[in-house]
Amino acid sequence: MDIAVYILIVALILQYPLLESRIQKLQRRADRIERKLDLILDHLDIQVAEPGLERVAALVREGKKIEAIKVYRQLTDAGLKEAKDAVERM
Repeated sequence: MDIAVYILIVALILQYPLLESRIQKLQRRADRIERKLDLILDHLDIQVAEPGLERVAALVREGKKIEAIKVYRQLTDAGLKEAKDAVERM
């Protein structure tokens, strides 16, 4: 019984890089789709208001970009690059 558990653990450890690679591919694909969707929305001049981001928009208007990025990250749990891109789009 103990050997079976160890074999299972080793098998899972060996599969980890494959799973991580697959997750990264899916993330890159989702990022590409999101960029395309943003281009479509821009082309059609459609503004999508995200709830709770009024404060971020106000900070952007005041020229407080770094603080706006921090607040955006707190509200959305976004990564730094995603938050920076979102604030720049505002």
